[in-house]
Amino acid sequence: MNLEEFHEYCLSLGEVEEKMPFAKMPGGDSVLVFYVCGHTFCYCDLNDLKVVVKCQPARIPELLDTADGVEPPDSHFSIKYWVGINLQTIHDELLKELVSGSFEIVKGKYTKKKKLSQK
Repeated sequence: MNLEEFHEYCLSLGEVEEKMPFAKMPGGDSVLVFYVCGHTFCYCDLNDLKVVVKCQPARIPELLDTADGVEPPDSHFSIKYWVGINLQTIHDELLKELVSGSFEIVKGKYTKKKKLSQK
């Protein structure tokens, strides 16, 4: 999947906002962040075609061992909750599954909190 297709896929999930919140930081002008419910579910470095998404902790070791294109996230992300993805080597189906899974994890968490706070 190329960068444009990836971008379109993320936006197609619905209720997604995109921002470049690190543009003023050194090297941050190439980081595109996707949000749902005001919270991050995906980071994308436009320069090196690397993506970081939230993932179920129990699934991460298997993905790192067996899936082409899945790697540990950058050092400032917790390997317990996040995985790195190389857009150039991952299969499109797995990429979509991981991105939509991240979207659902974050959306579910903050939709549930919102419902609880409204009671």
